[in-house]
Amino acid sequence: MAISSPPQLRSQNTSVVQRLWRSIVQLPWTWRITLGYLTVMLLLPVVAMFAKASTETPAEFWRIATSPIALATYDVTFTTSLIAAAINGVFGTLIAWVLVRYDFPLKRFVDASVDLPFALPTAVAGLTLATVYSDNGWIGSLFAPLGIKISFTRLGVGVAMIFISLPFIIRTVQPVLQEMEKDIEEAAWCLGASGWQTFWRVILPPLFPSILTGVALGFSRAVGEYGSTVIIASNTPFKDLIAPVLIFQRLEQYDYSGATVIGIVLLGISLVMLLGINLLQAWGRRYG
Repeated sequence: MAISSPPQLRSQNTSVVQRLWRSIVQLPWTWRITLGYLTVMLLLPVVAMFAKASTETPAEFWRIATSPIALATYDVTFTTSLIAAAINGVFGTLIAWVLVRYDFPLKRFVDASVDLPFALPTAVAGLTLATVYSDNGWIGSLFAPLGIKISFTRLGVGVAMIFISLPFIIRTVQPVLQEMEKDIEEAAWCLGASGWQTFWRVILPPLFPSILTGVALGFSRAVGEYGSTVIIASNTPFKDLIAPVLIFQRLEQYDYSGATVIGIVLLGISLVMLLGINLLQAWGRRYG
């Protein structure tokens, strides 16, 4: 015998839905389009993912999420992404500094080439990197005599992540450098500060929030990378297999539960990173 909700409860739920619907209808059309688009493109896919995962028992969810192969892919994915983001934090800031503060031949070409990872299909990027960094490639052949193998190793995964996340740091730091007034630096020099003292005490403090934001964005992008890493890596478990590739492998095996659980873990970490990025941006606007 089915148990139905009390009439009073059903009435309350209906009234809440009706009030919500009336509130949405009364909004300007621009707001309605915005809410509808965000709901369809962002909210519903996330809700569907969690709804799919809710069909698993907590014990089964935990078993899949903490299986040895899953833990190994988390290690490769997040550790390598963090290292790649940190490297780009240093070199990306340096590149942004050169592009803003110096004039040199082909400057516009170099500046435009920074956006190449945005426009280049990730599969093409992976094929290019695998060719260049292979043992007989232009760069890989230089390291092969030293016993250092790049392609089809965890190091190759790091190279791919550095490649696809570099523009995030440069394009985040560049506008802040452009807005900095050189008069402050010149005043520091006139007061006897050295070049390093000027950098650490005058330039870096307002620049640091944007660097952190760029690093966080690059880290988030590297965590979700698939197209380039699947080509340059050997995709061997416990060696260089990353979580997005493991999800695809689970789908190929019709293990939708396993793919969903691992996807939920990545989604949860991505949401935490998104919150961190927003906090960093707010901090930058307040203290930058």
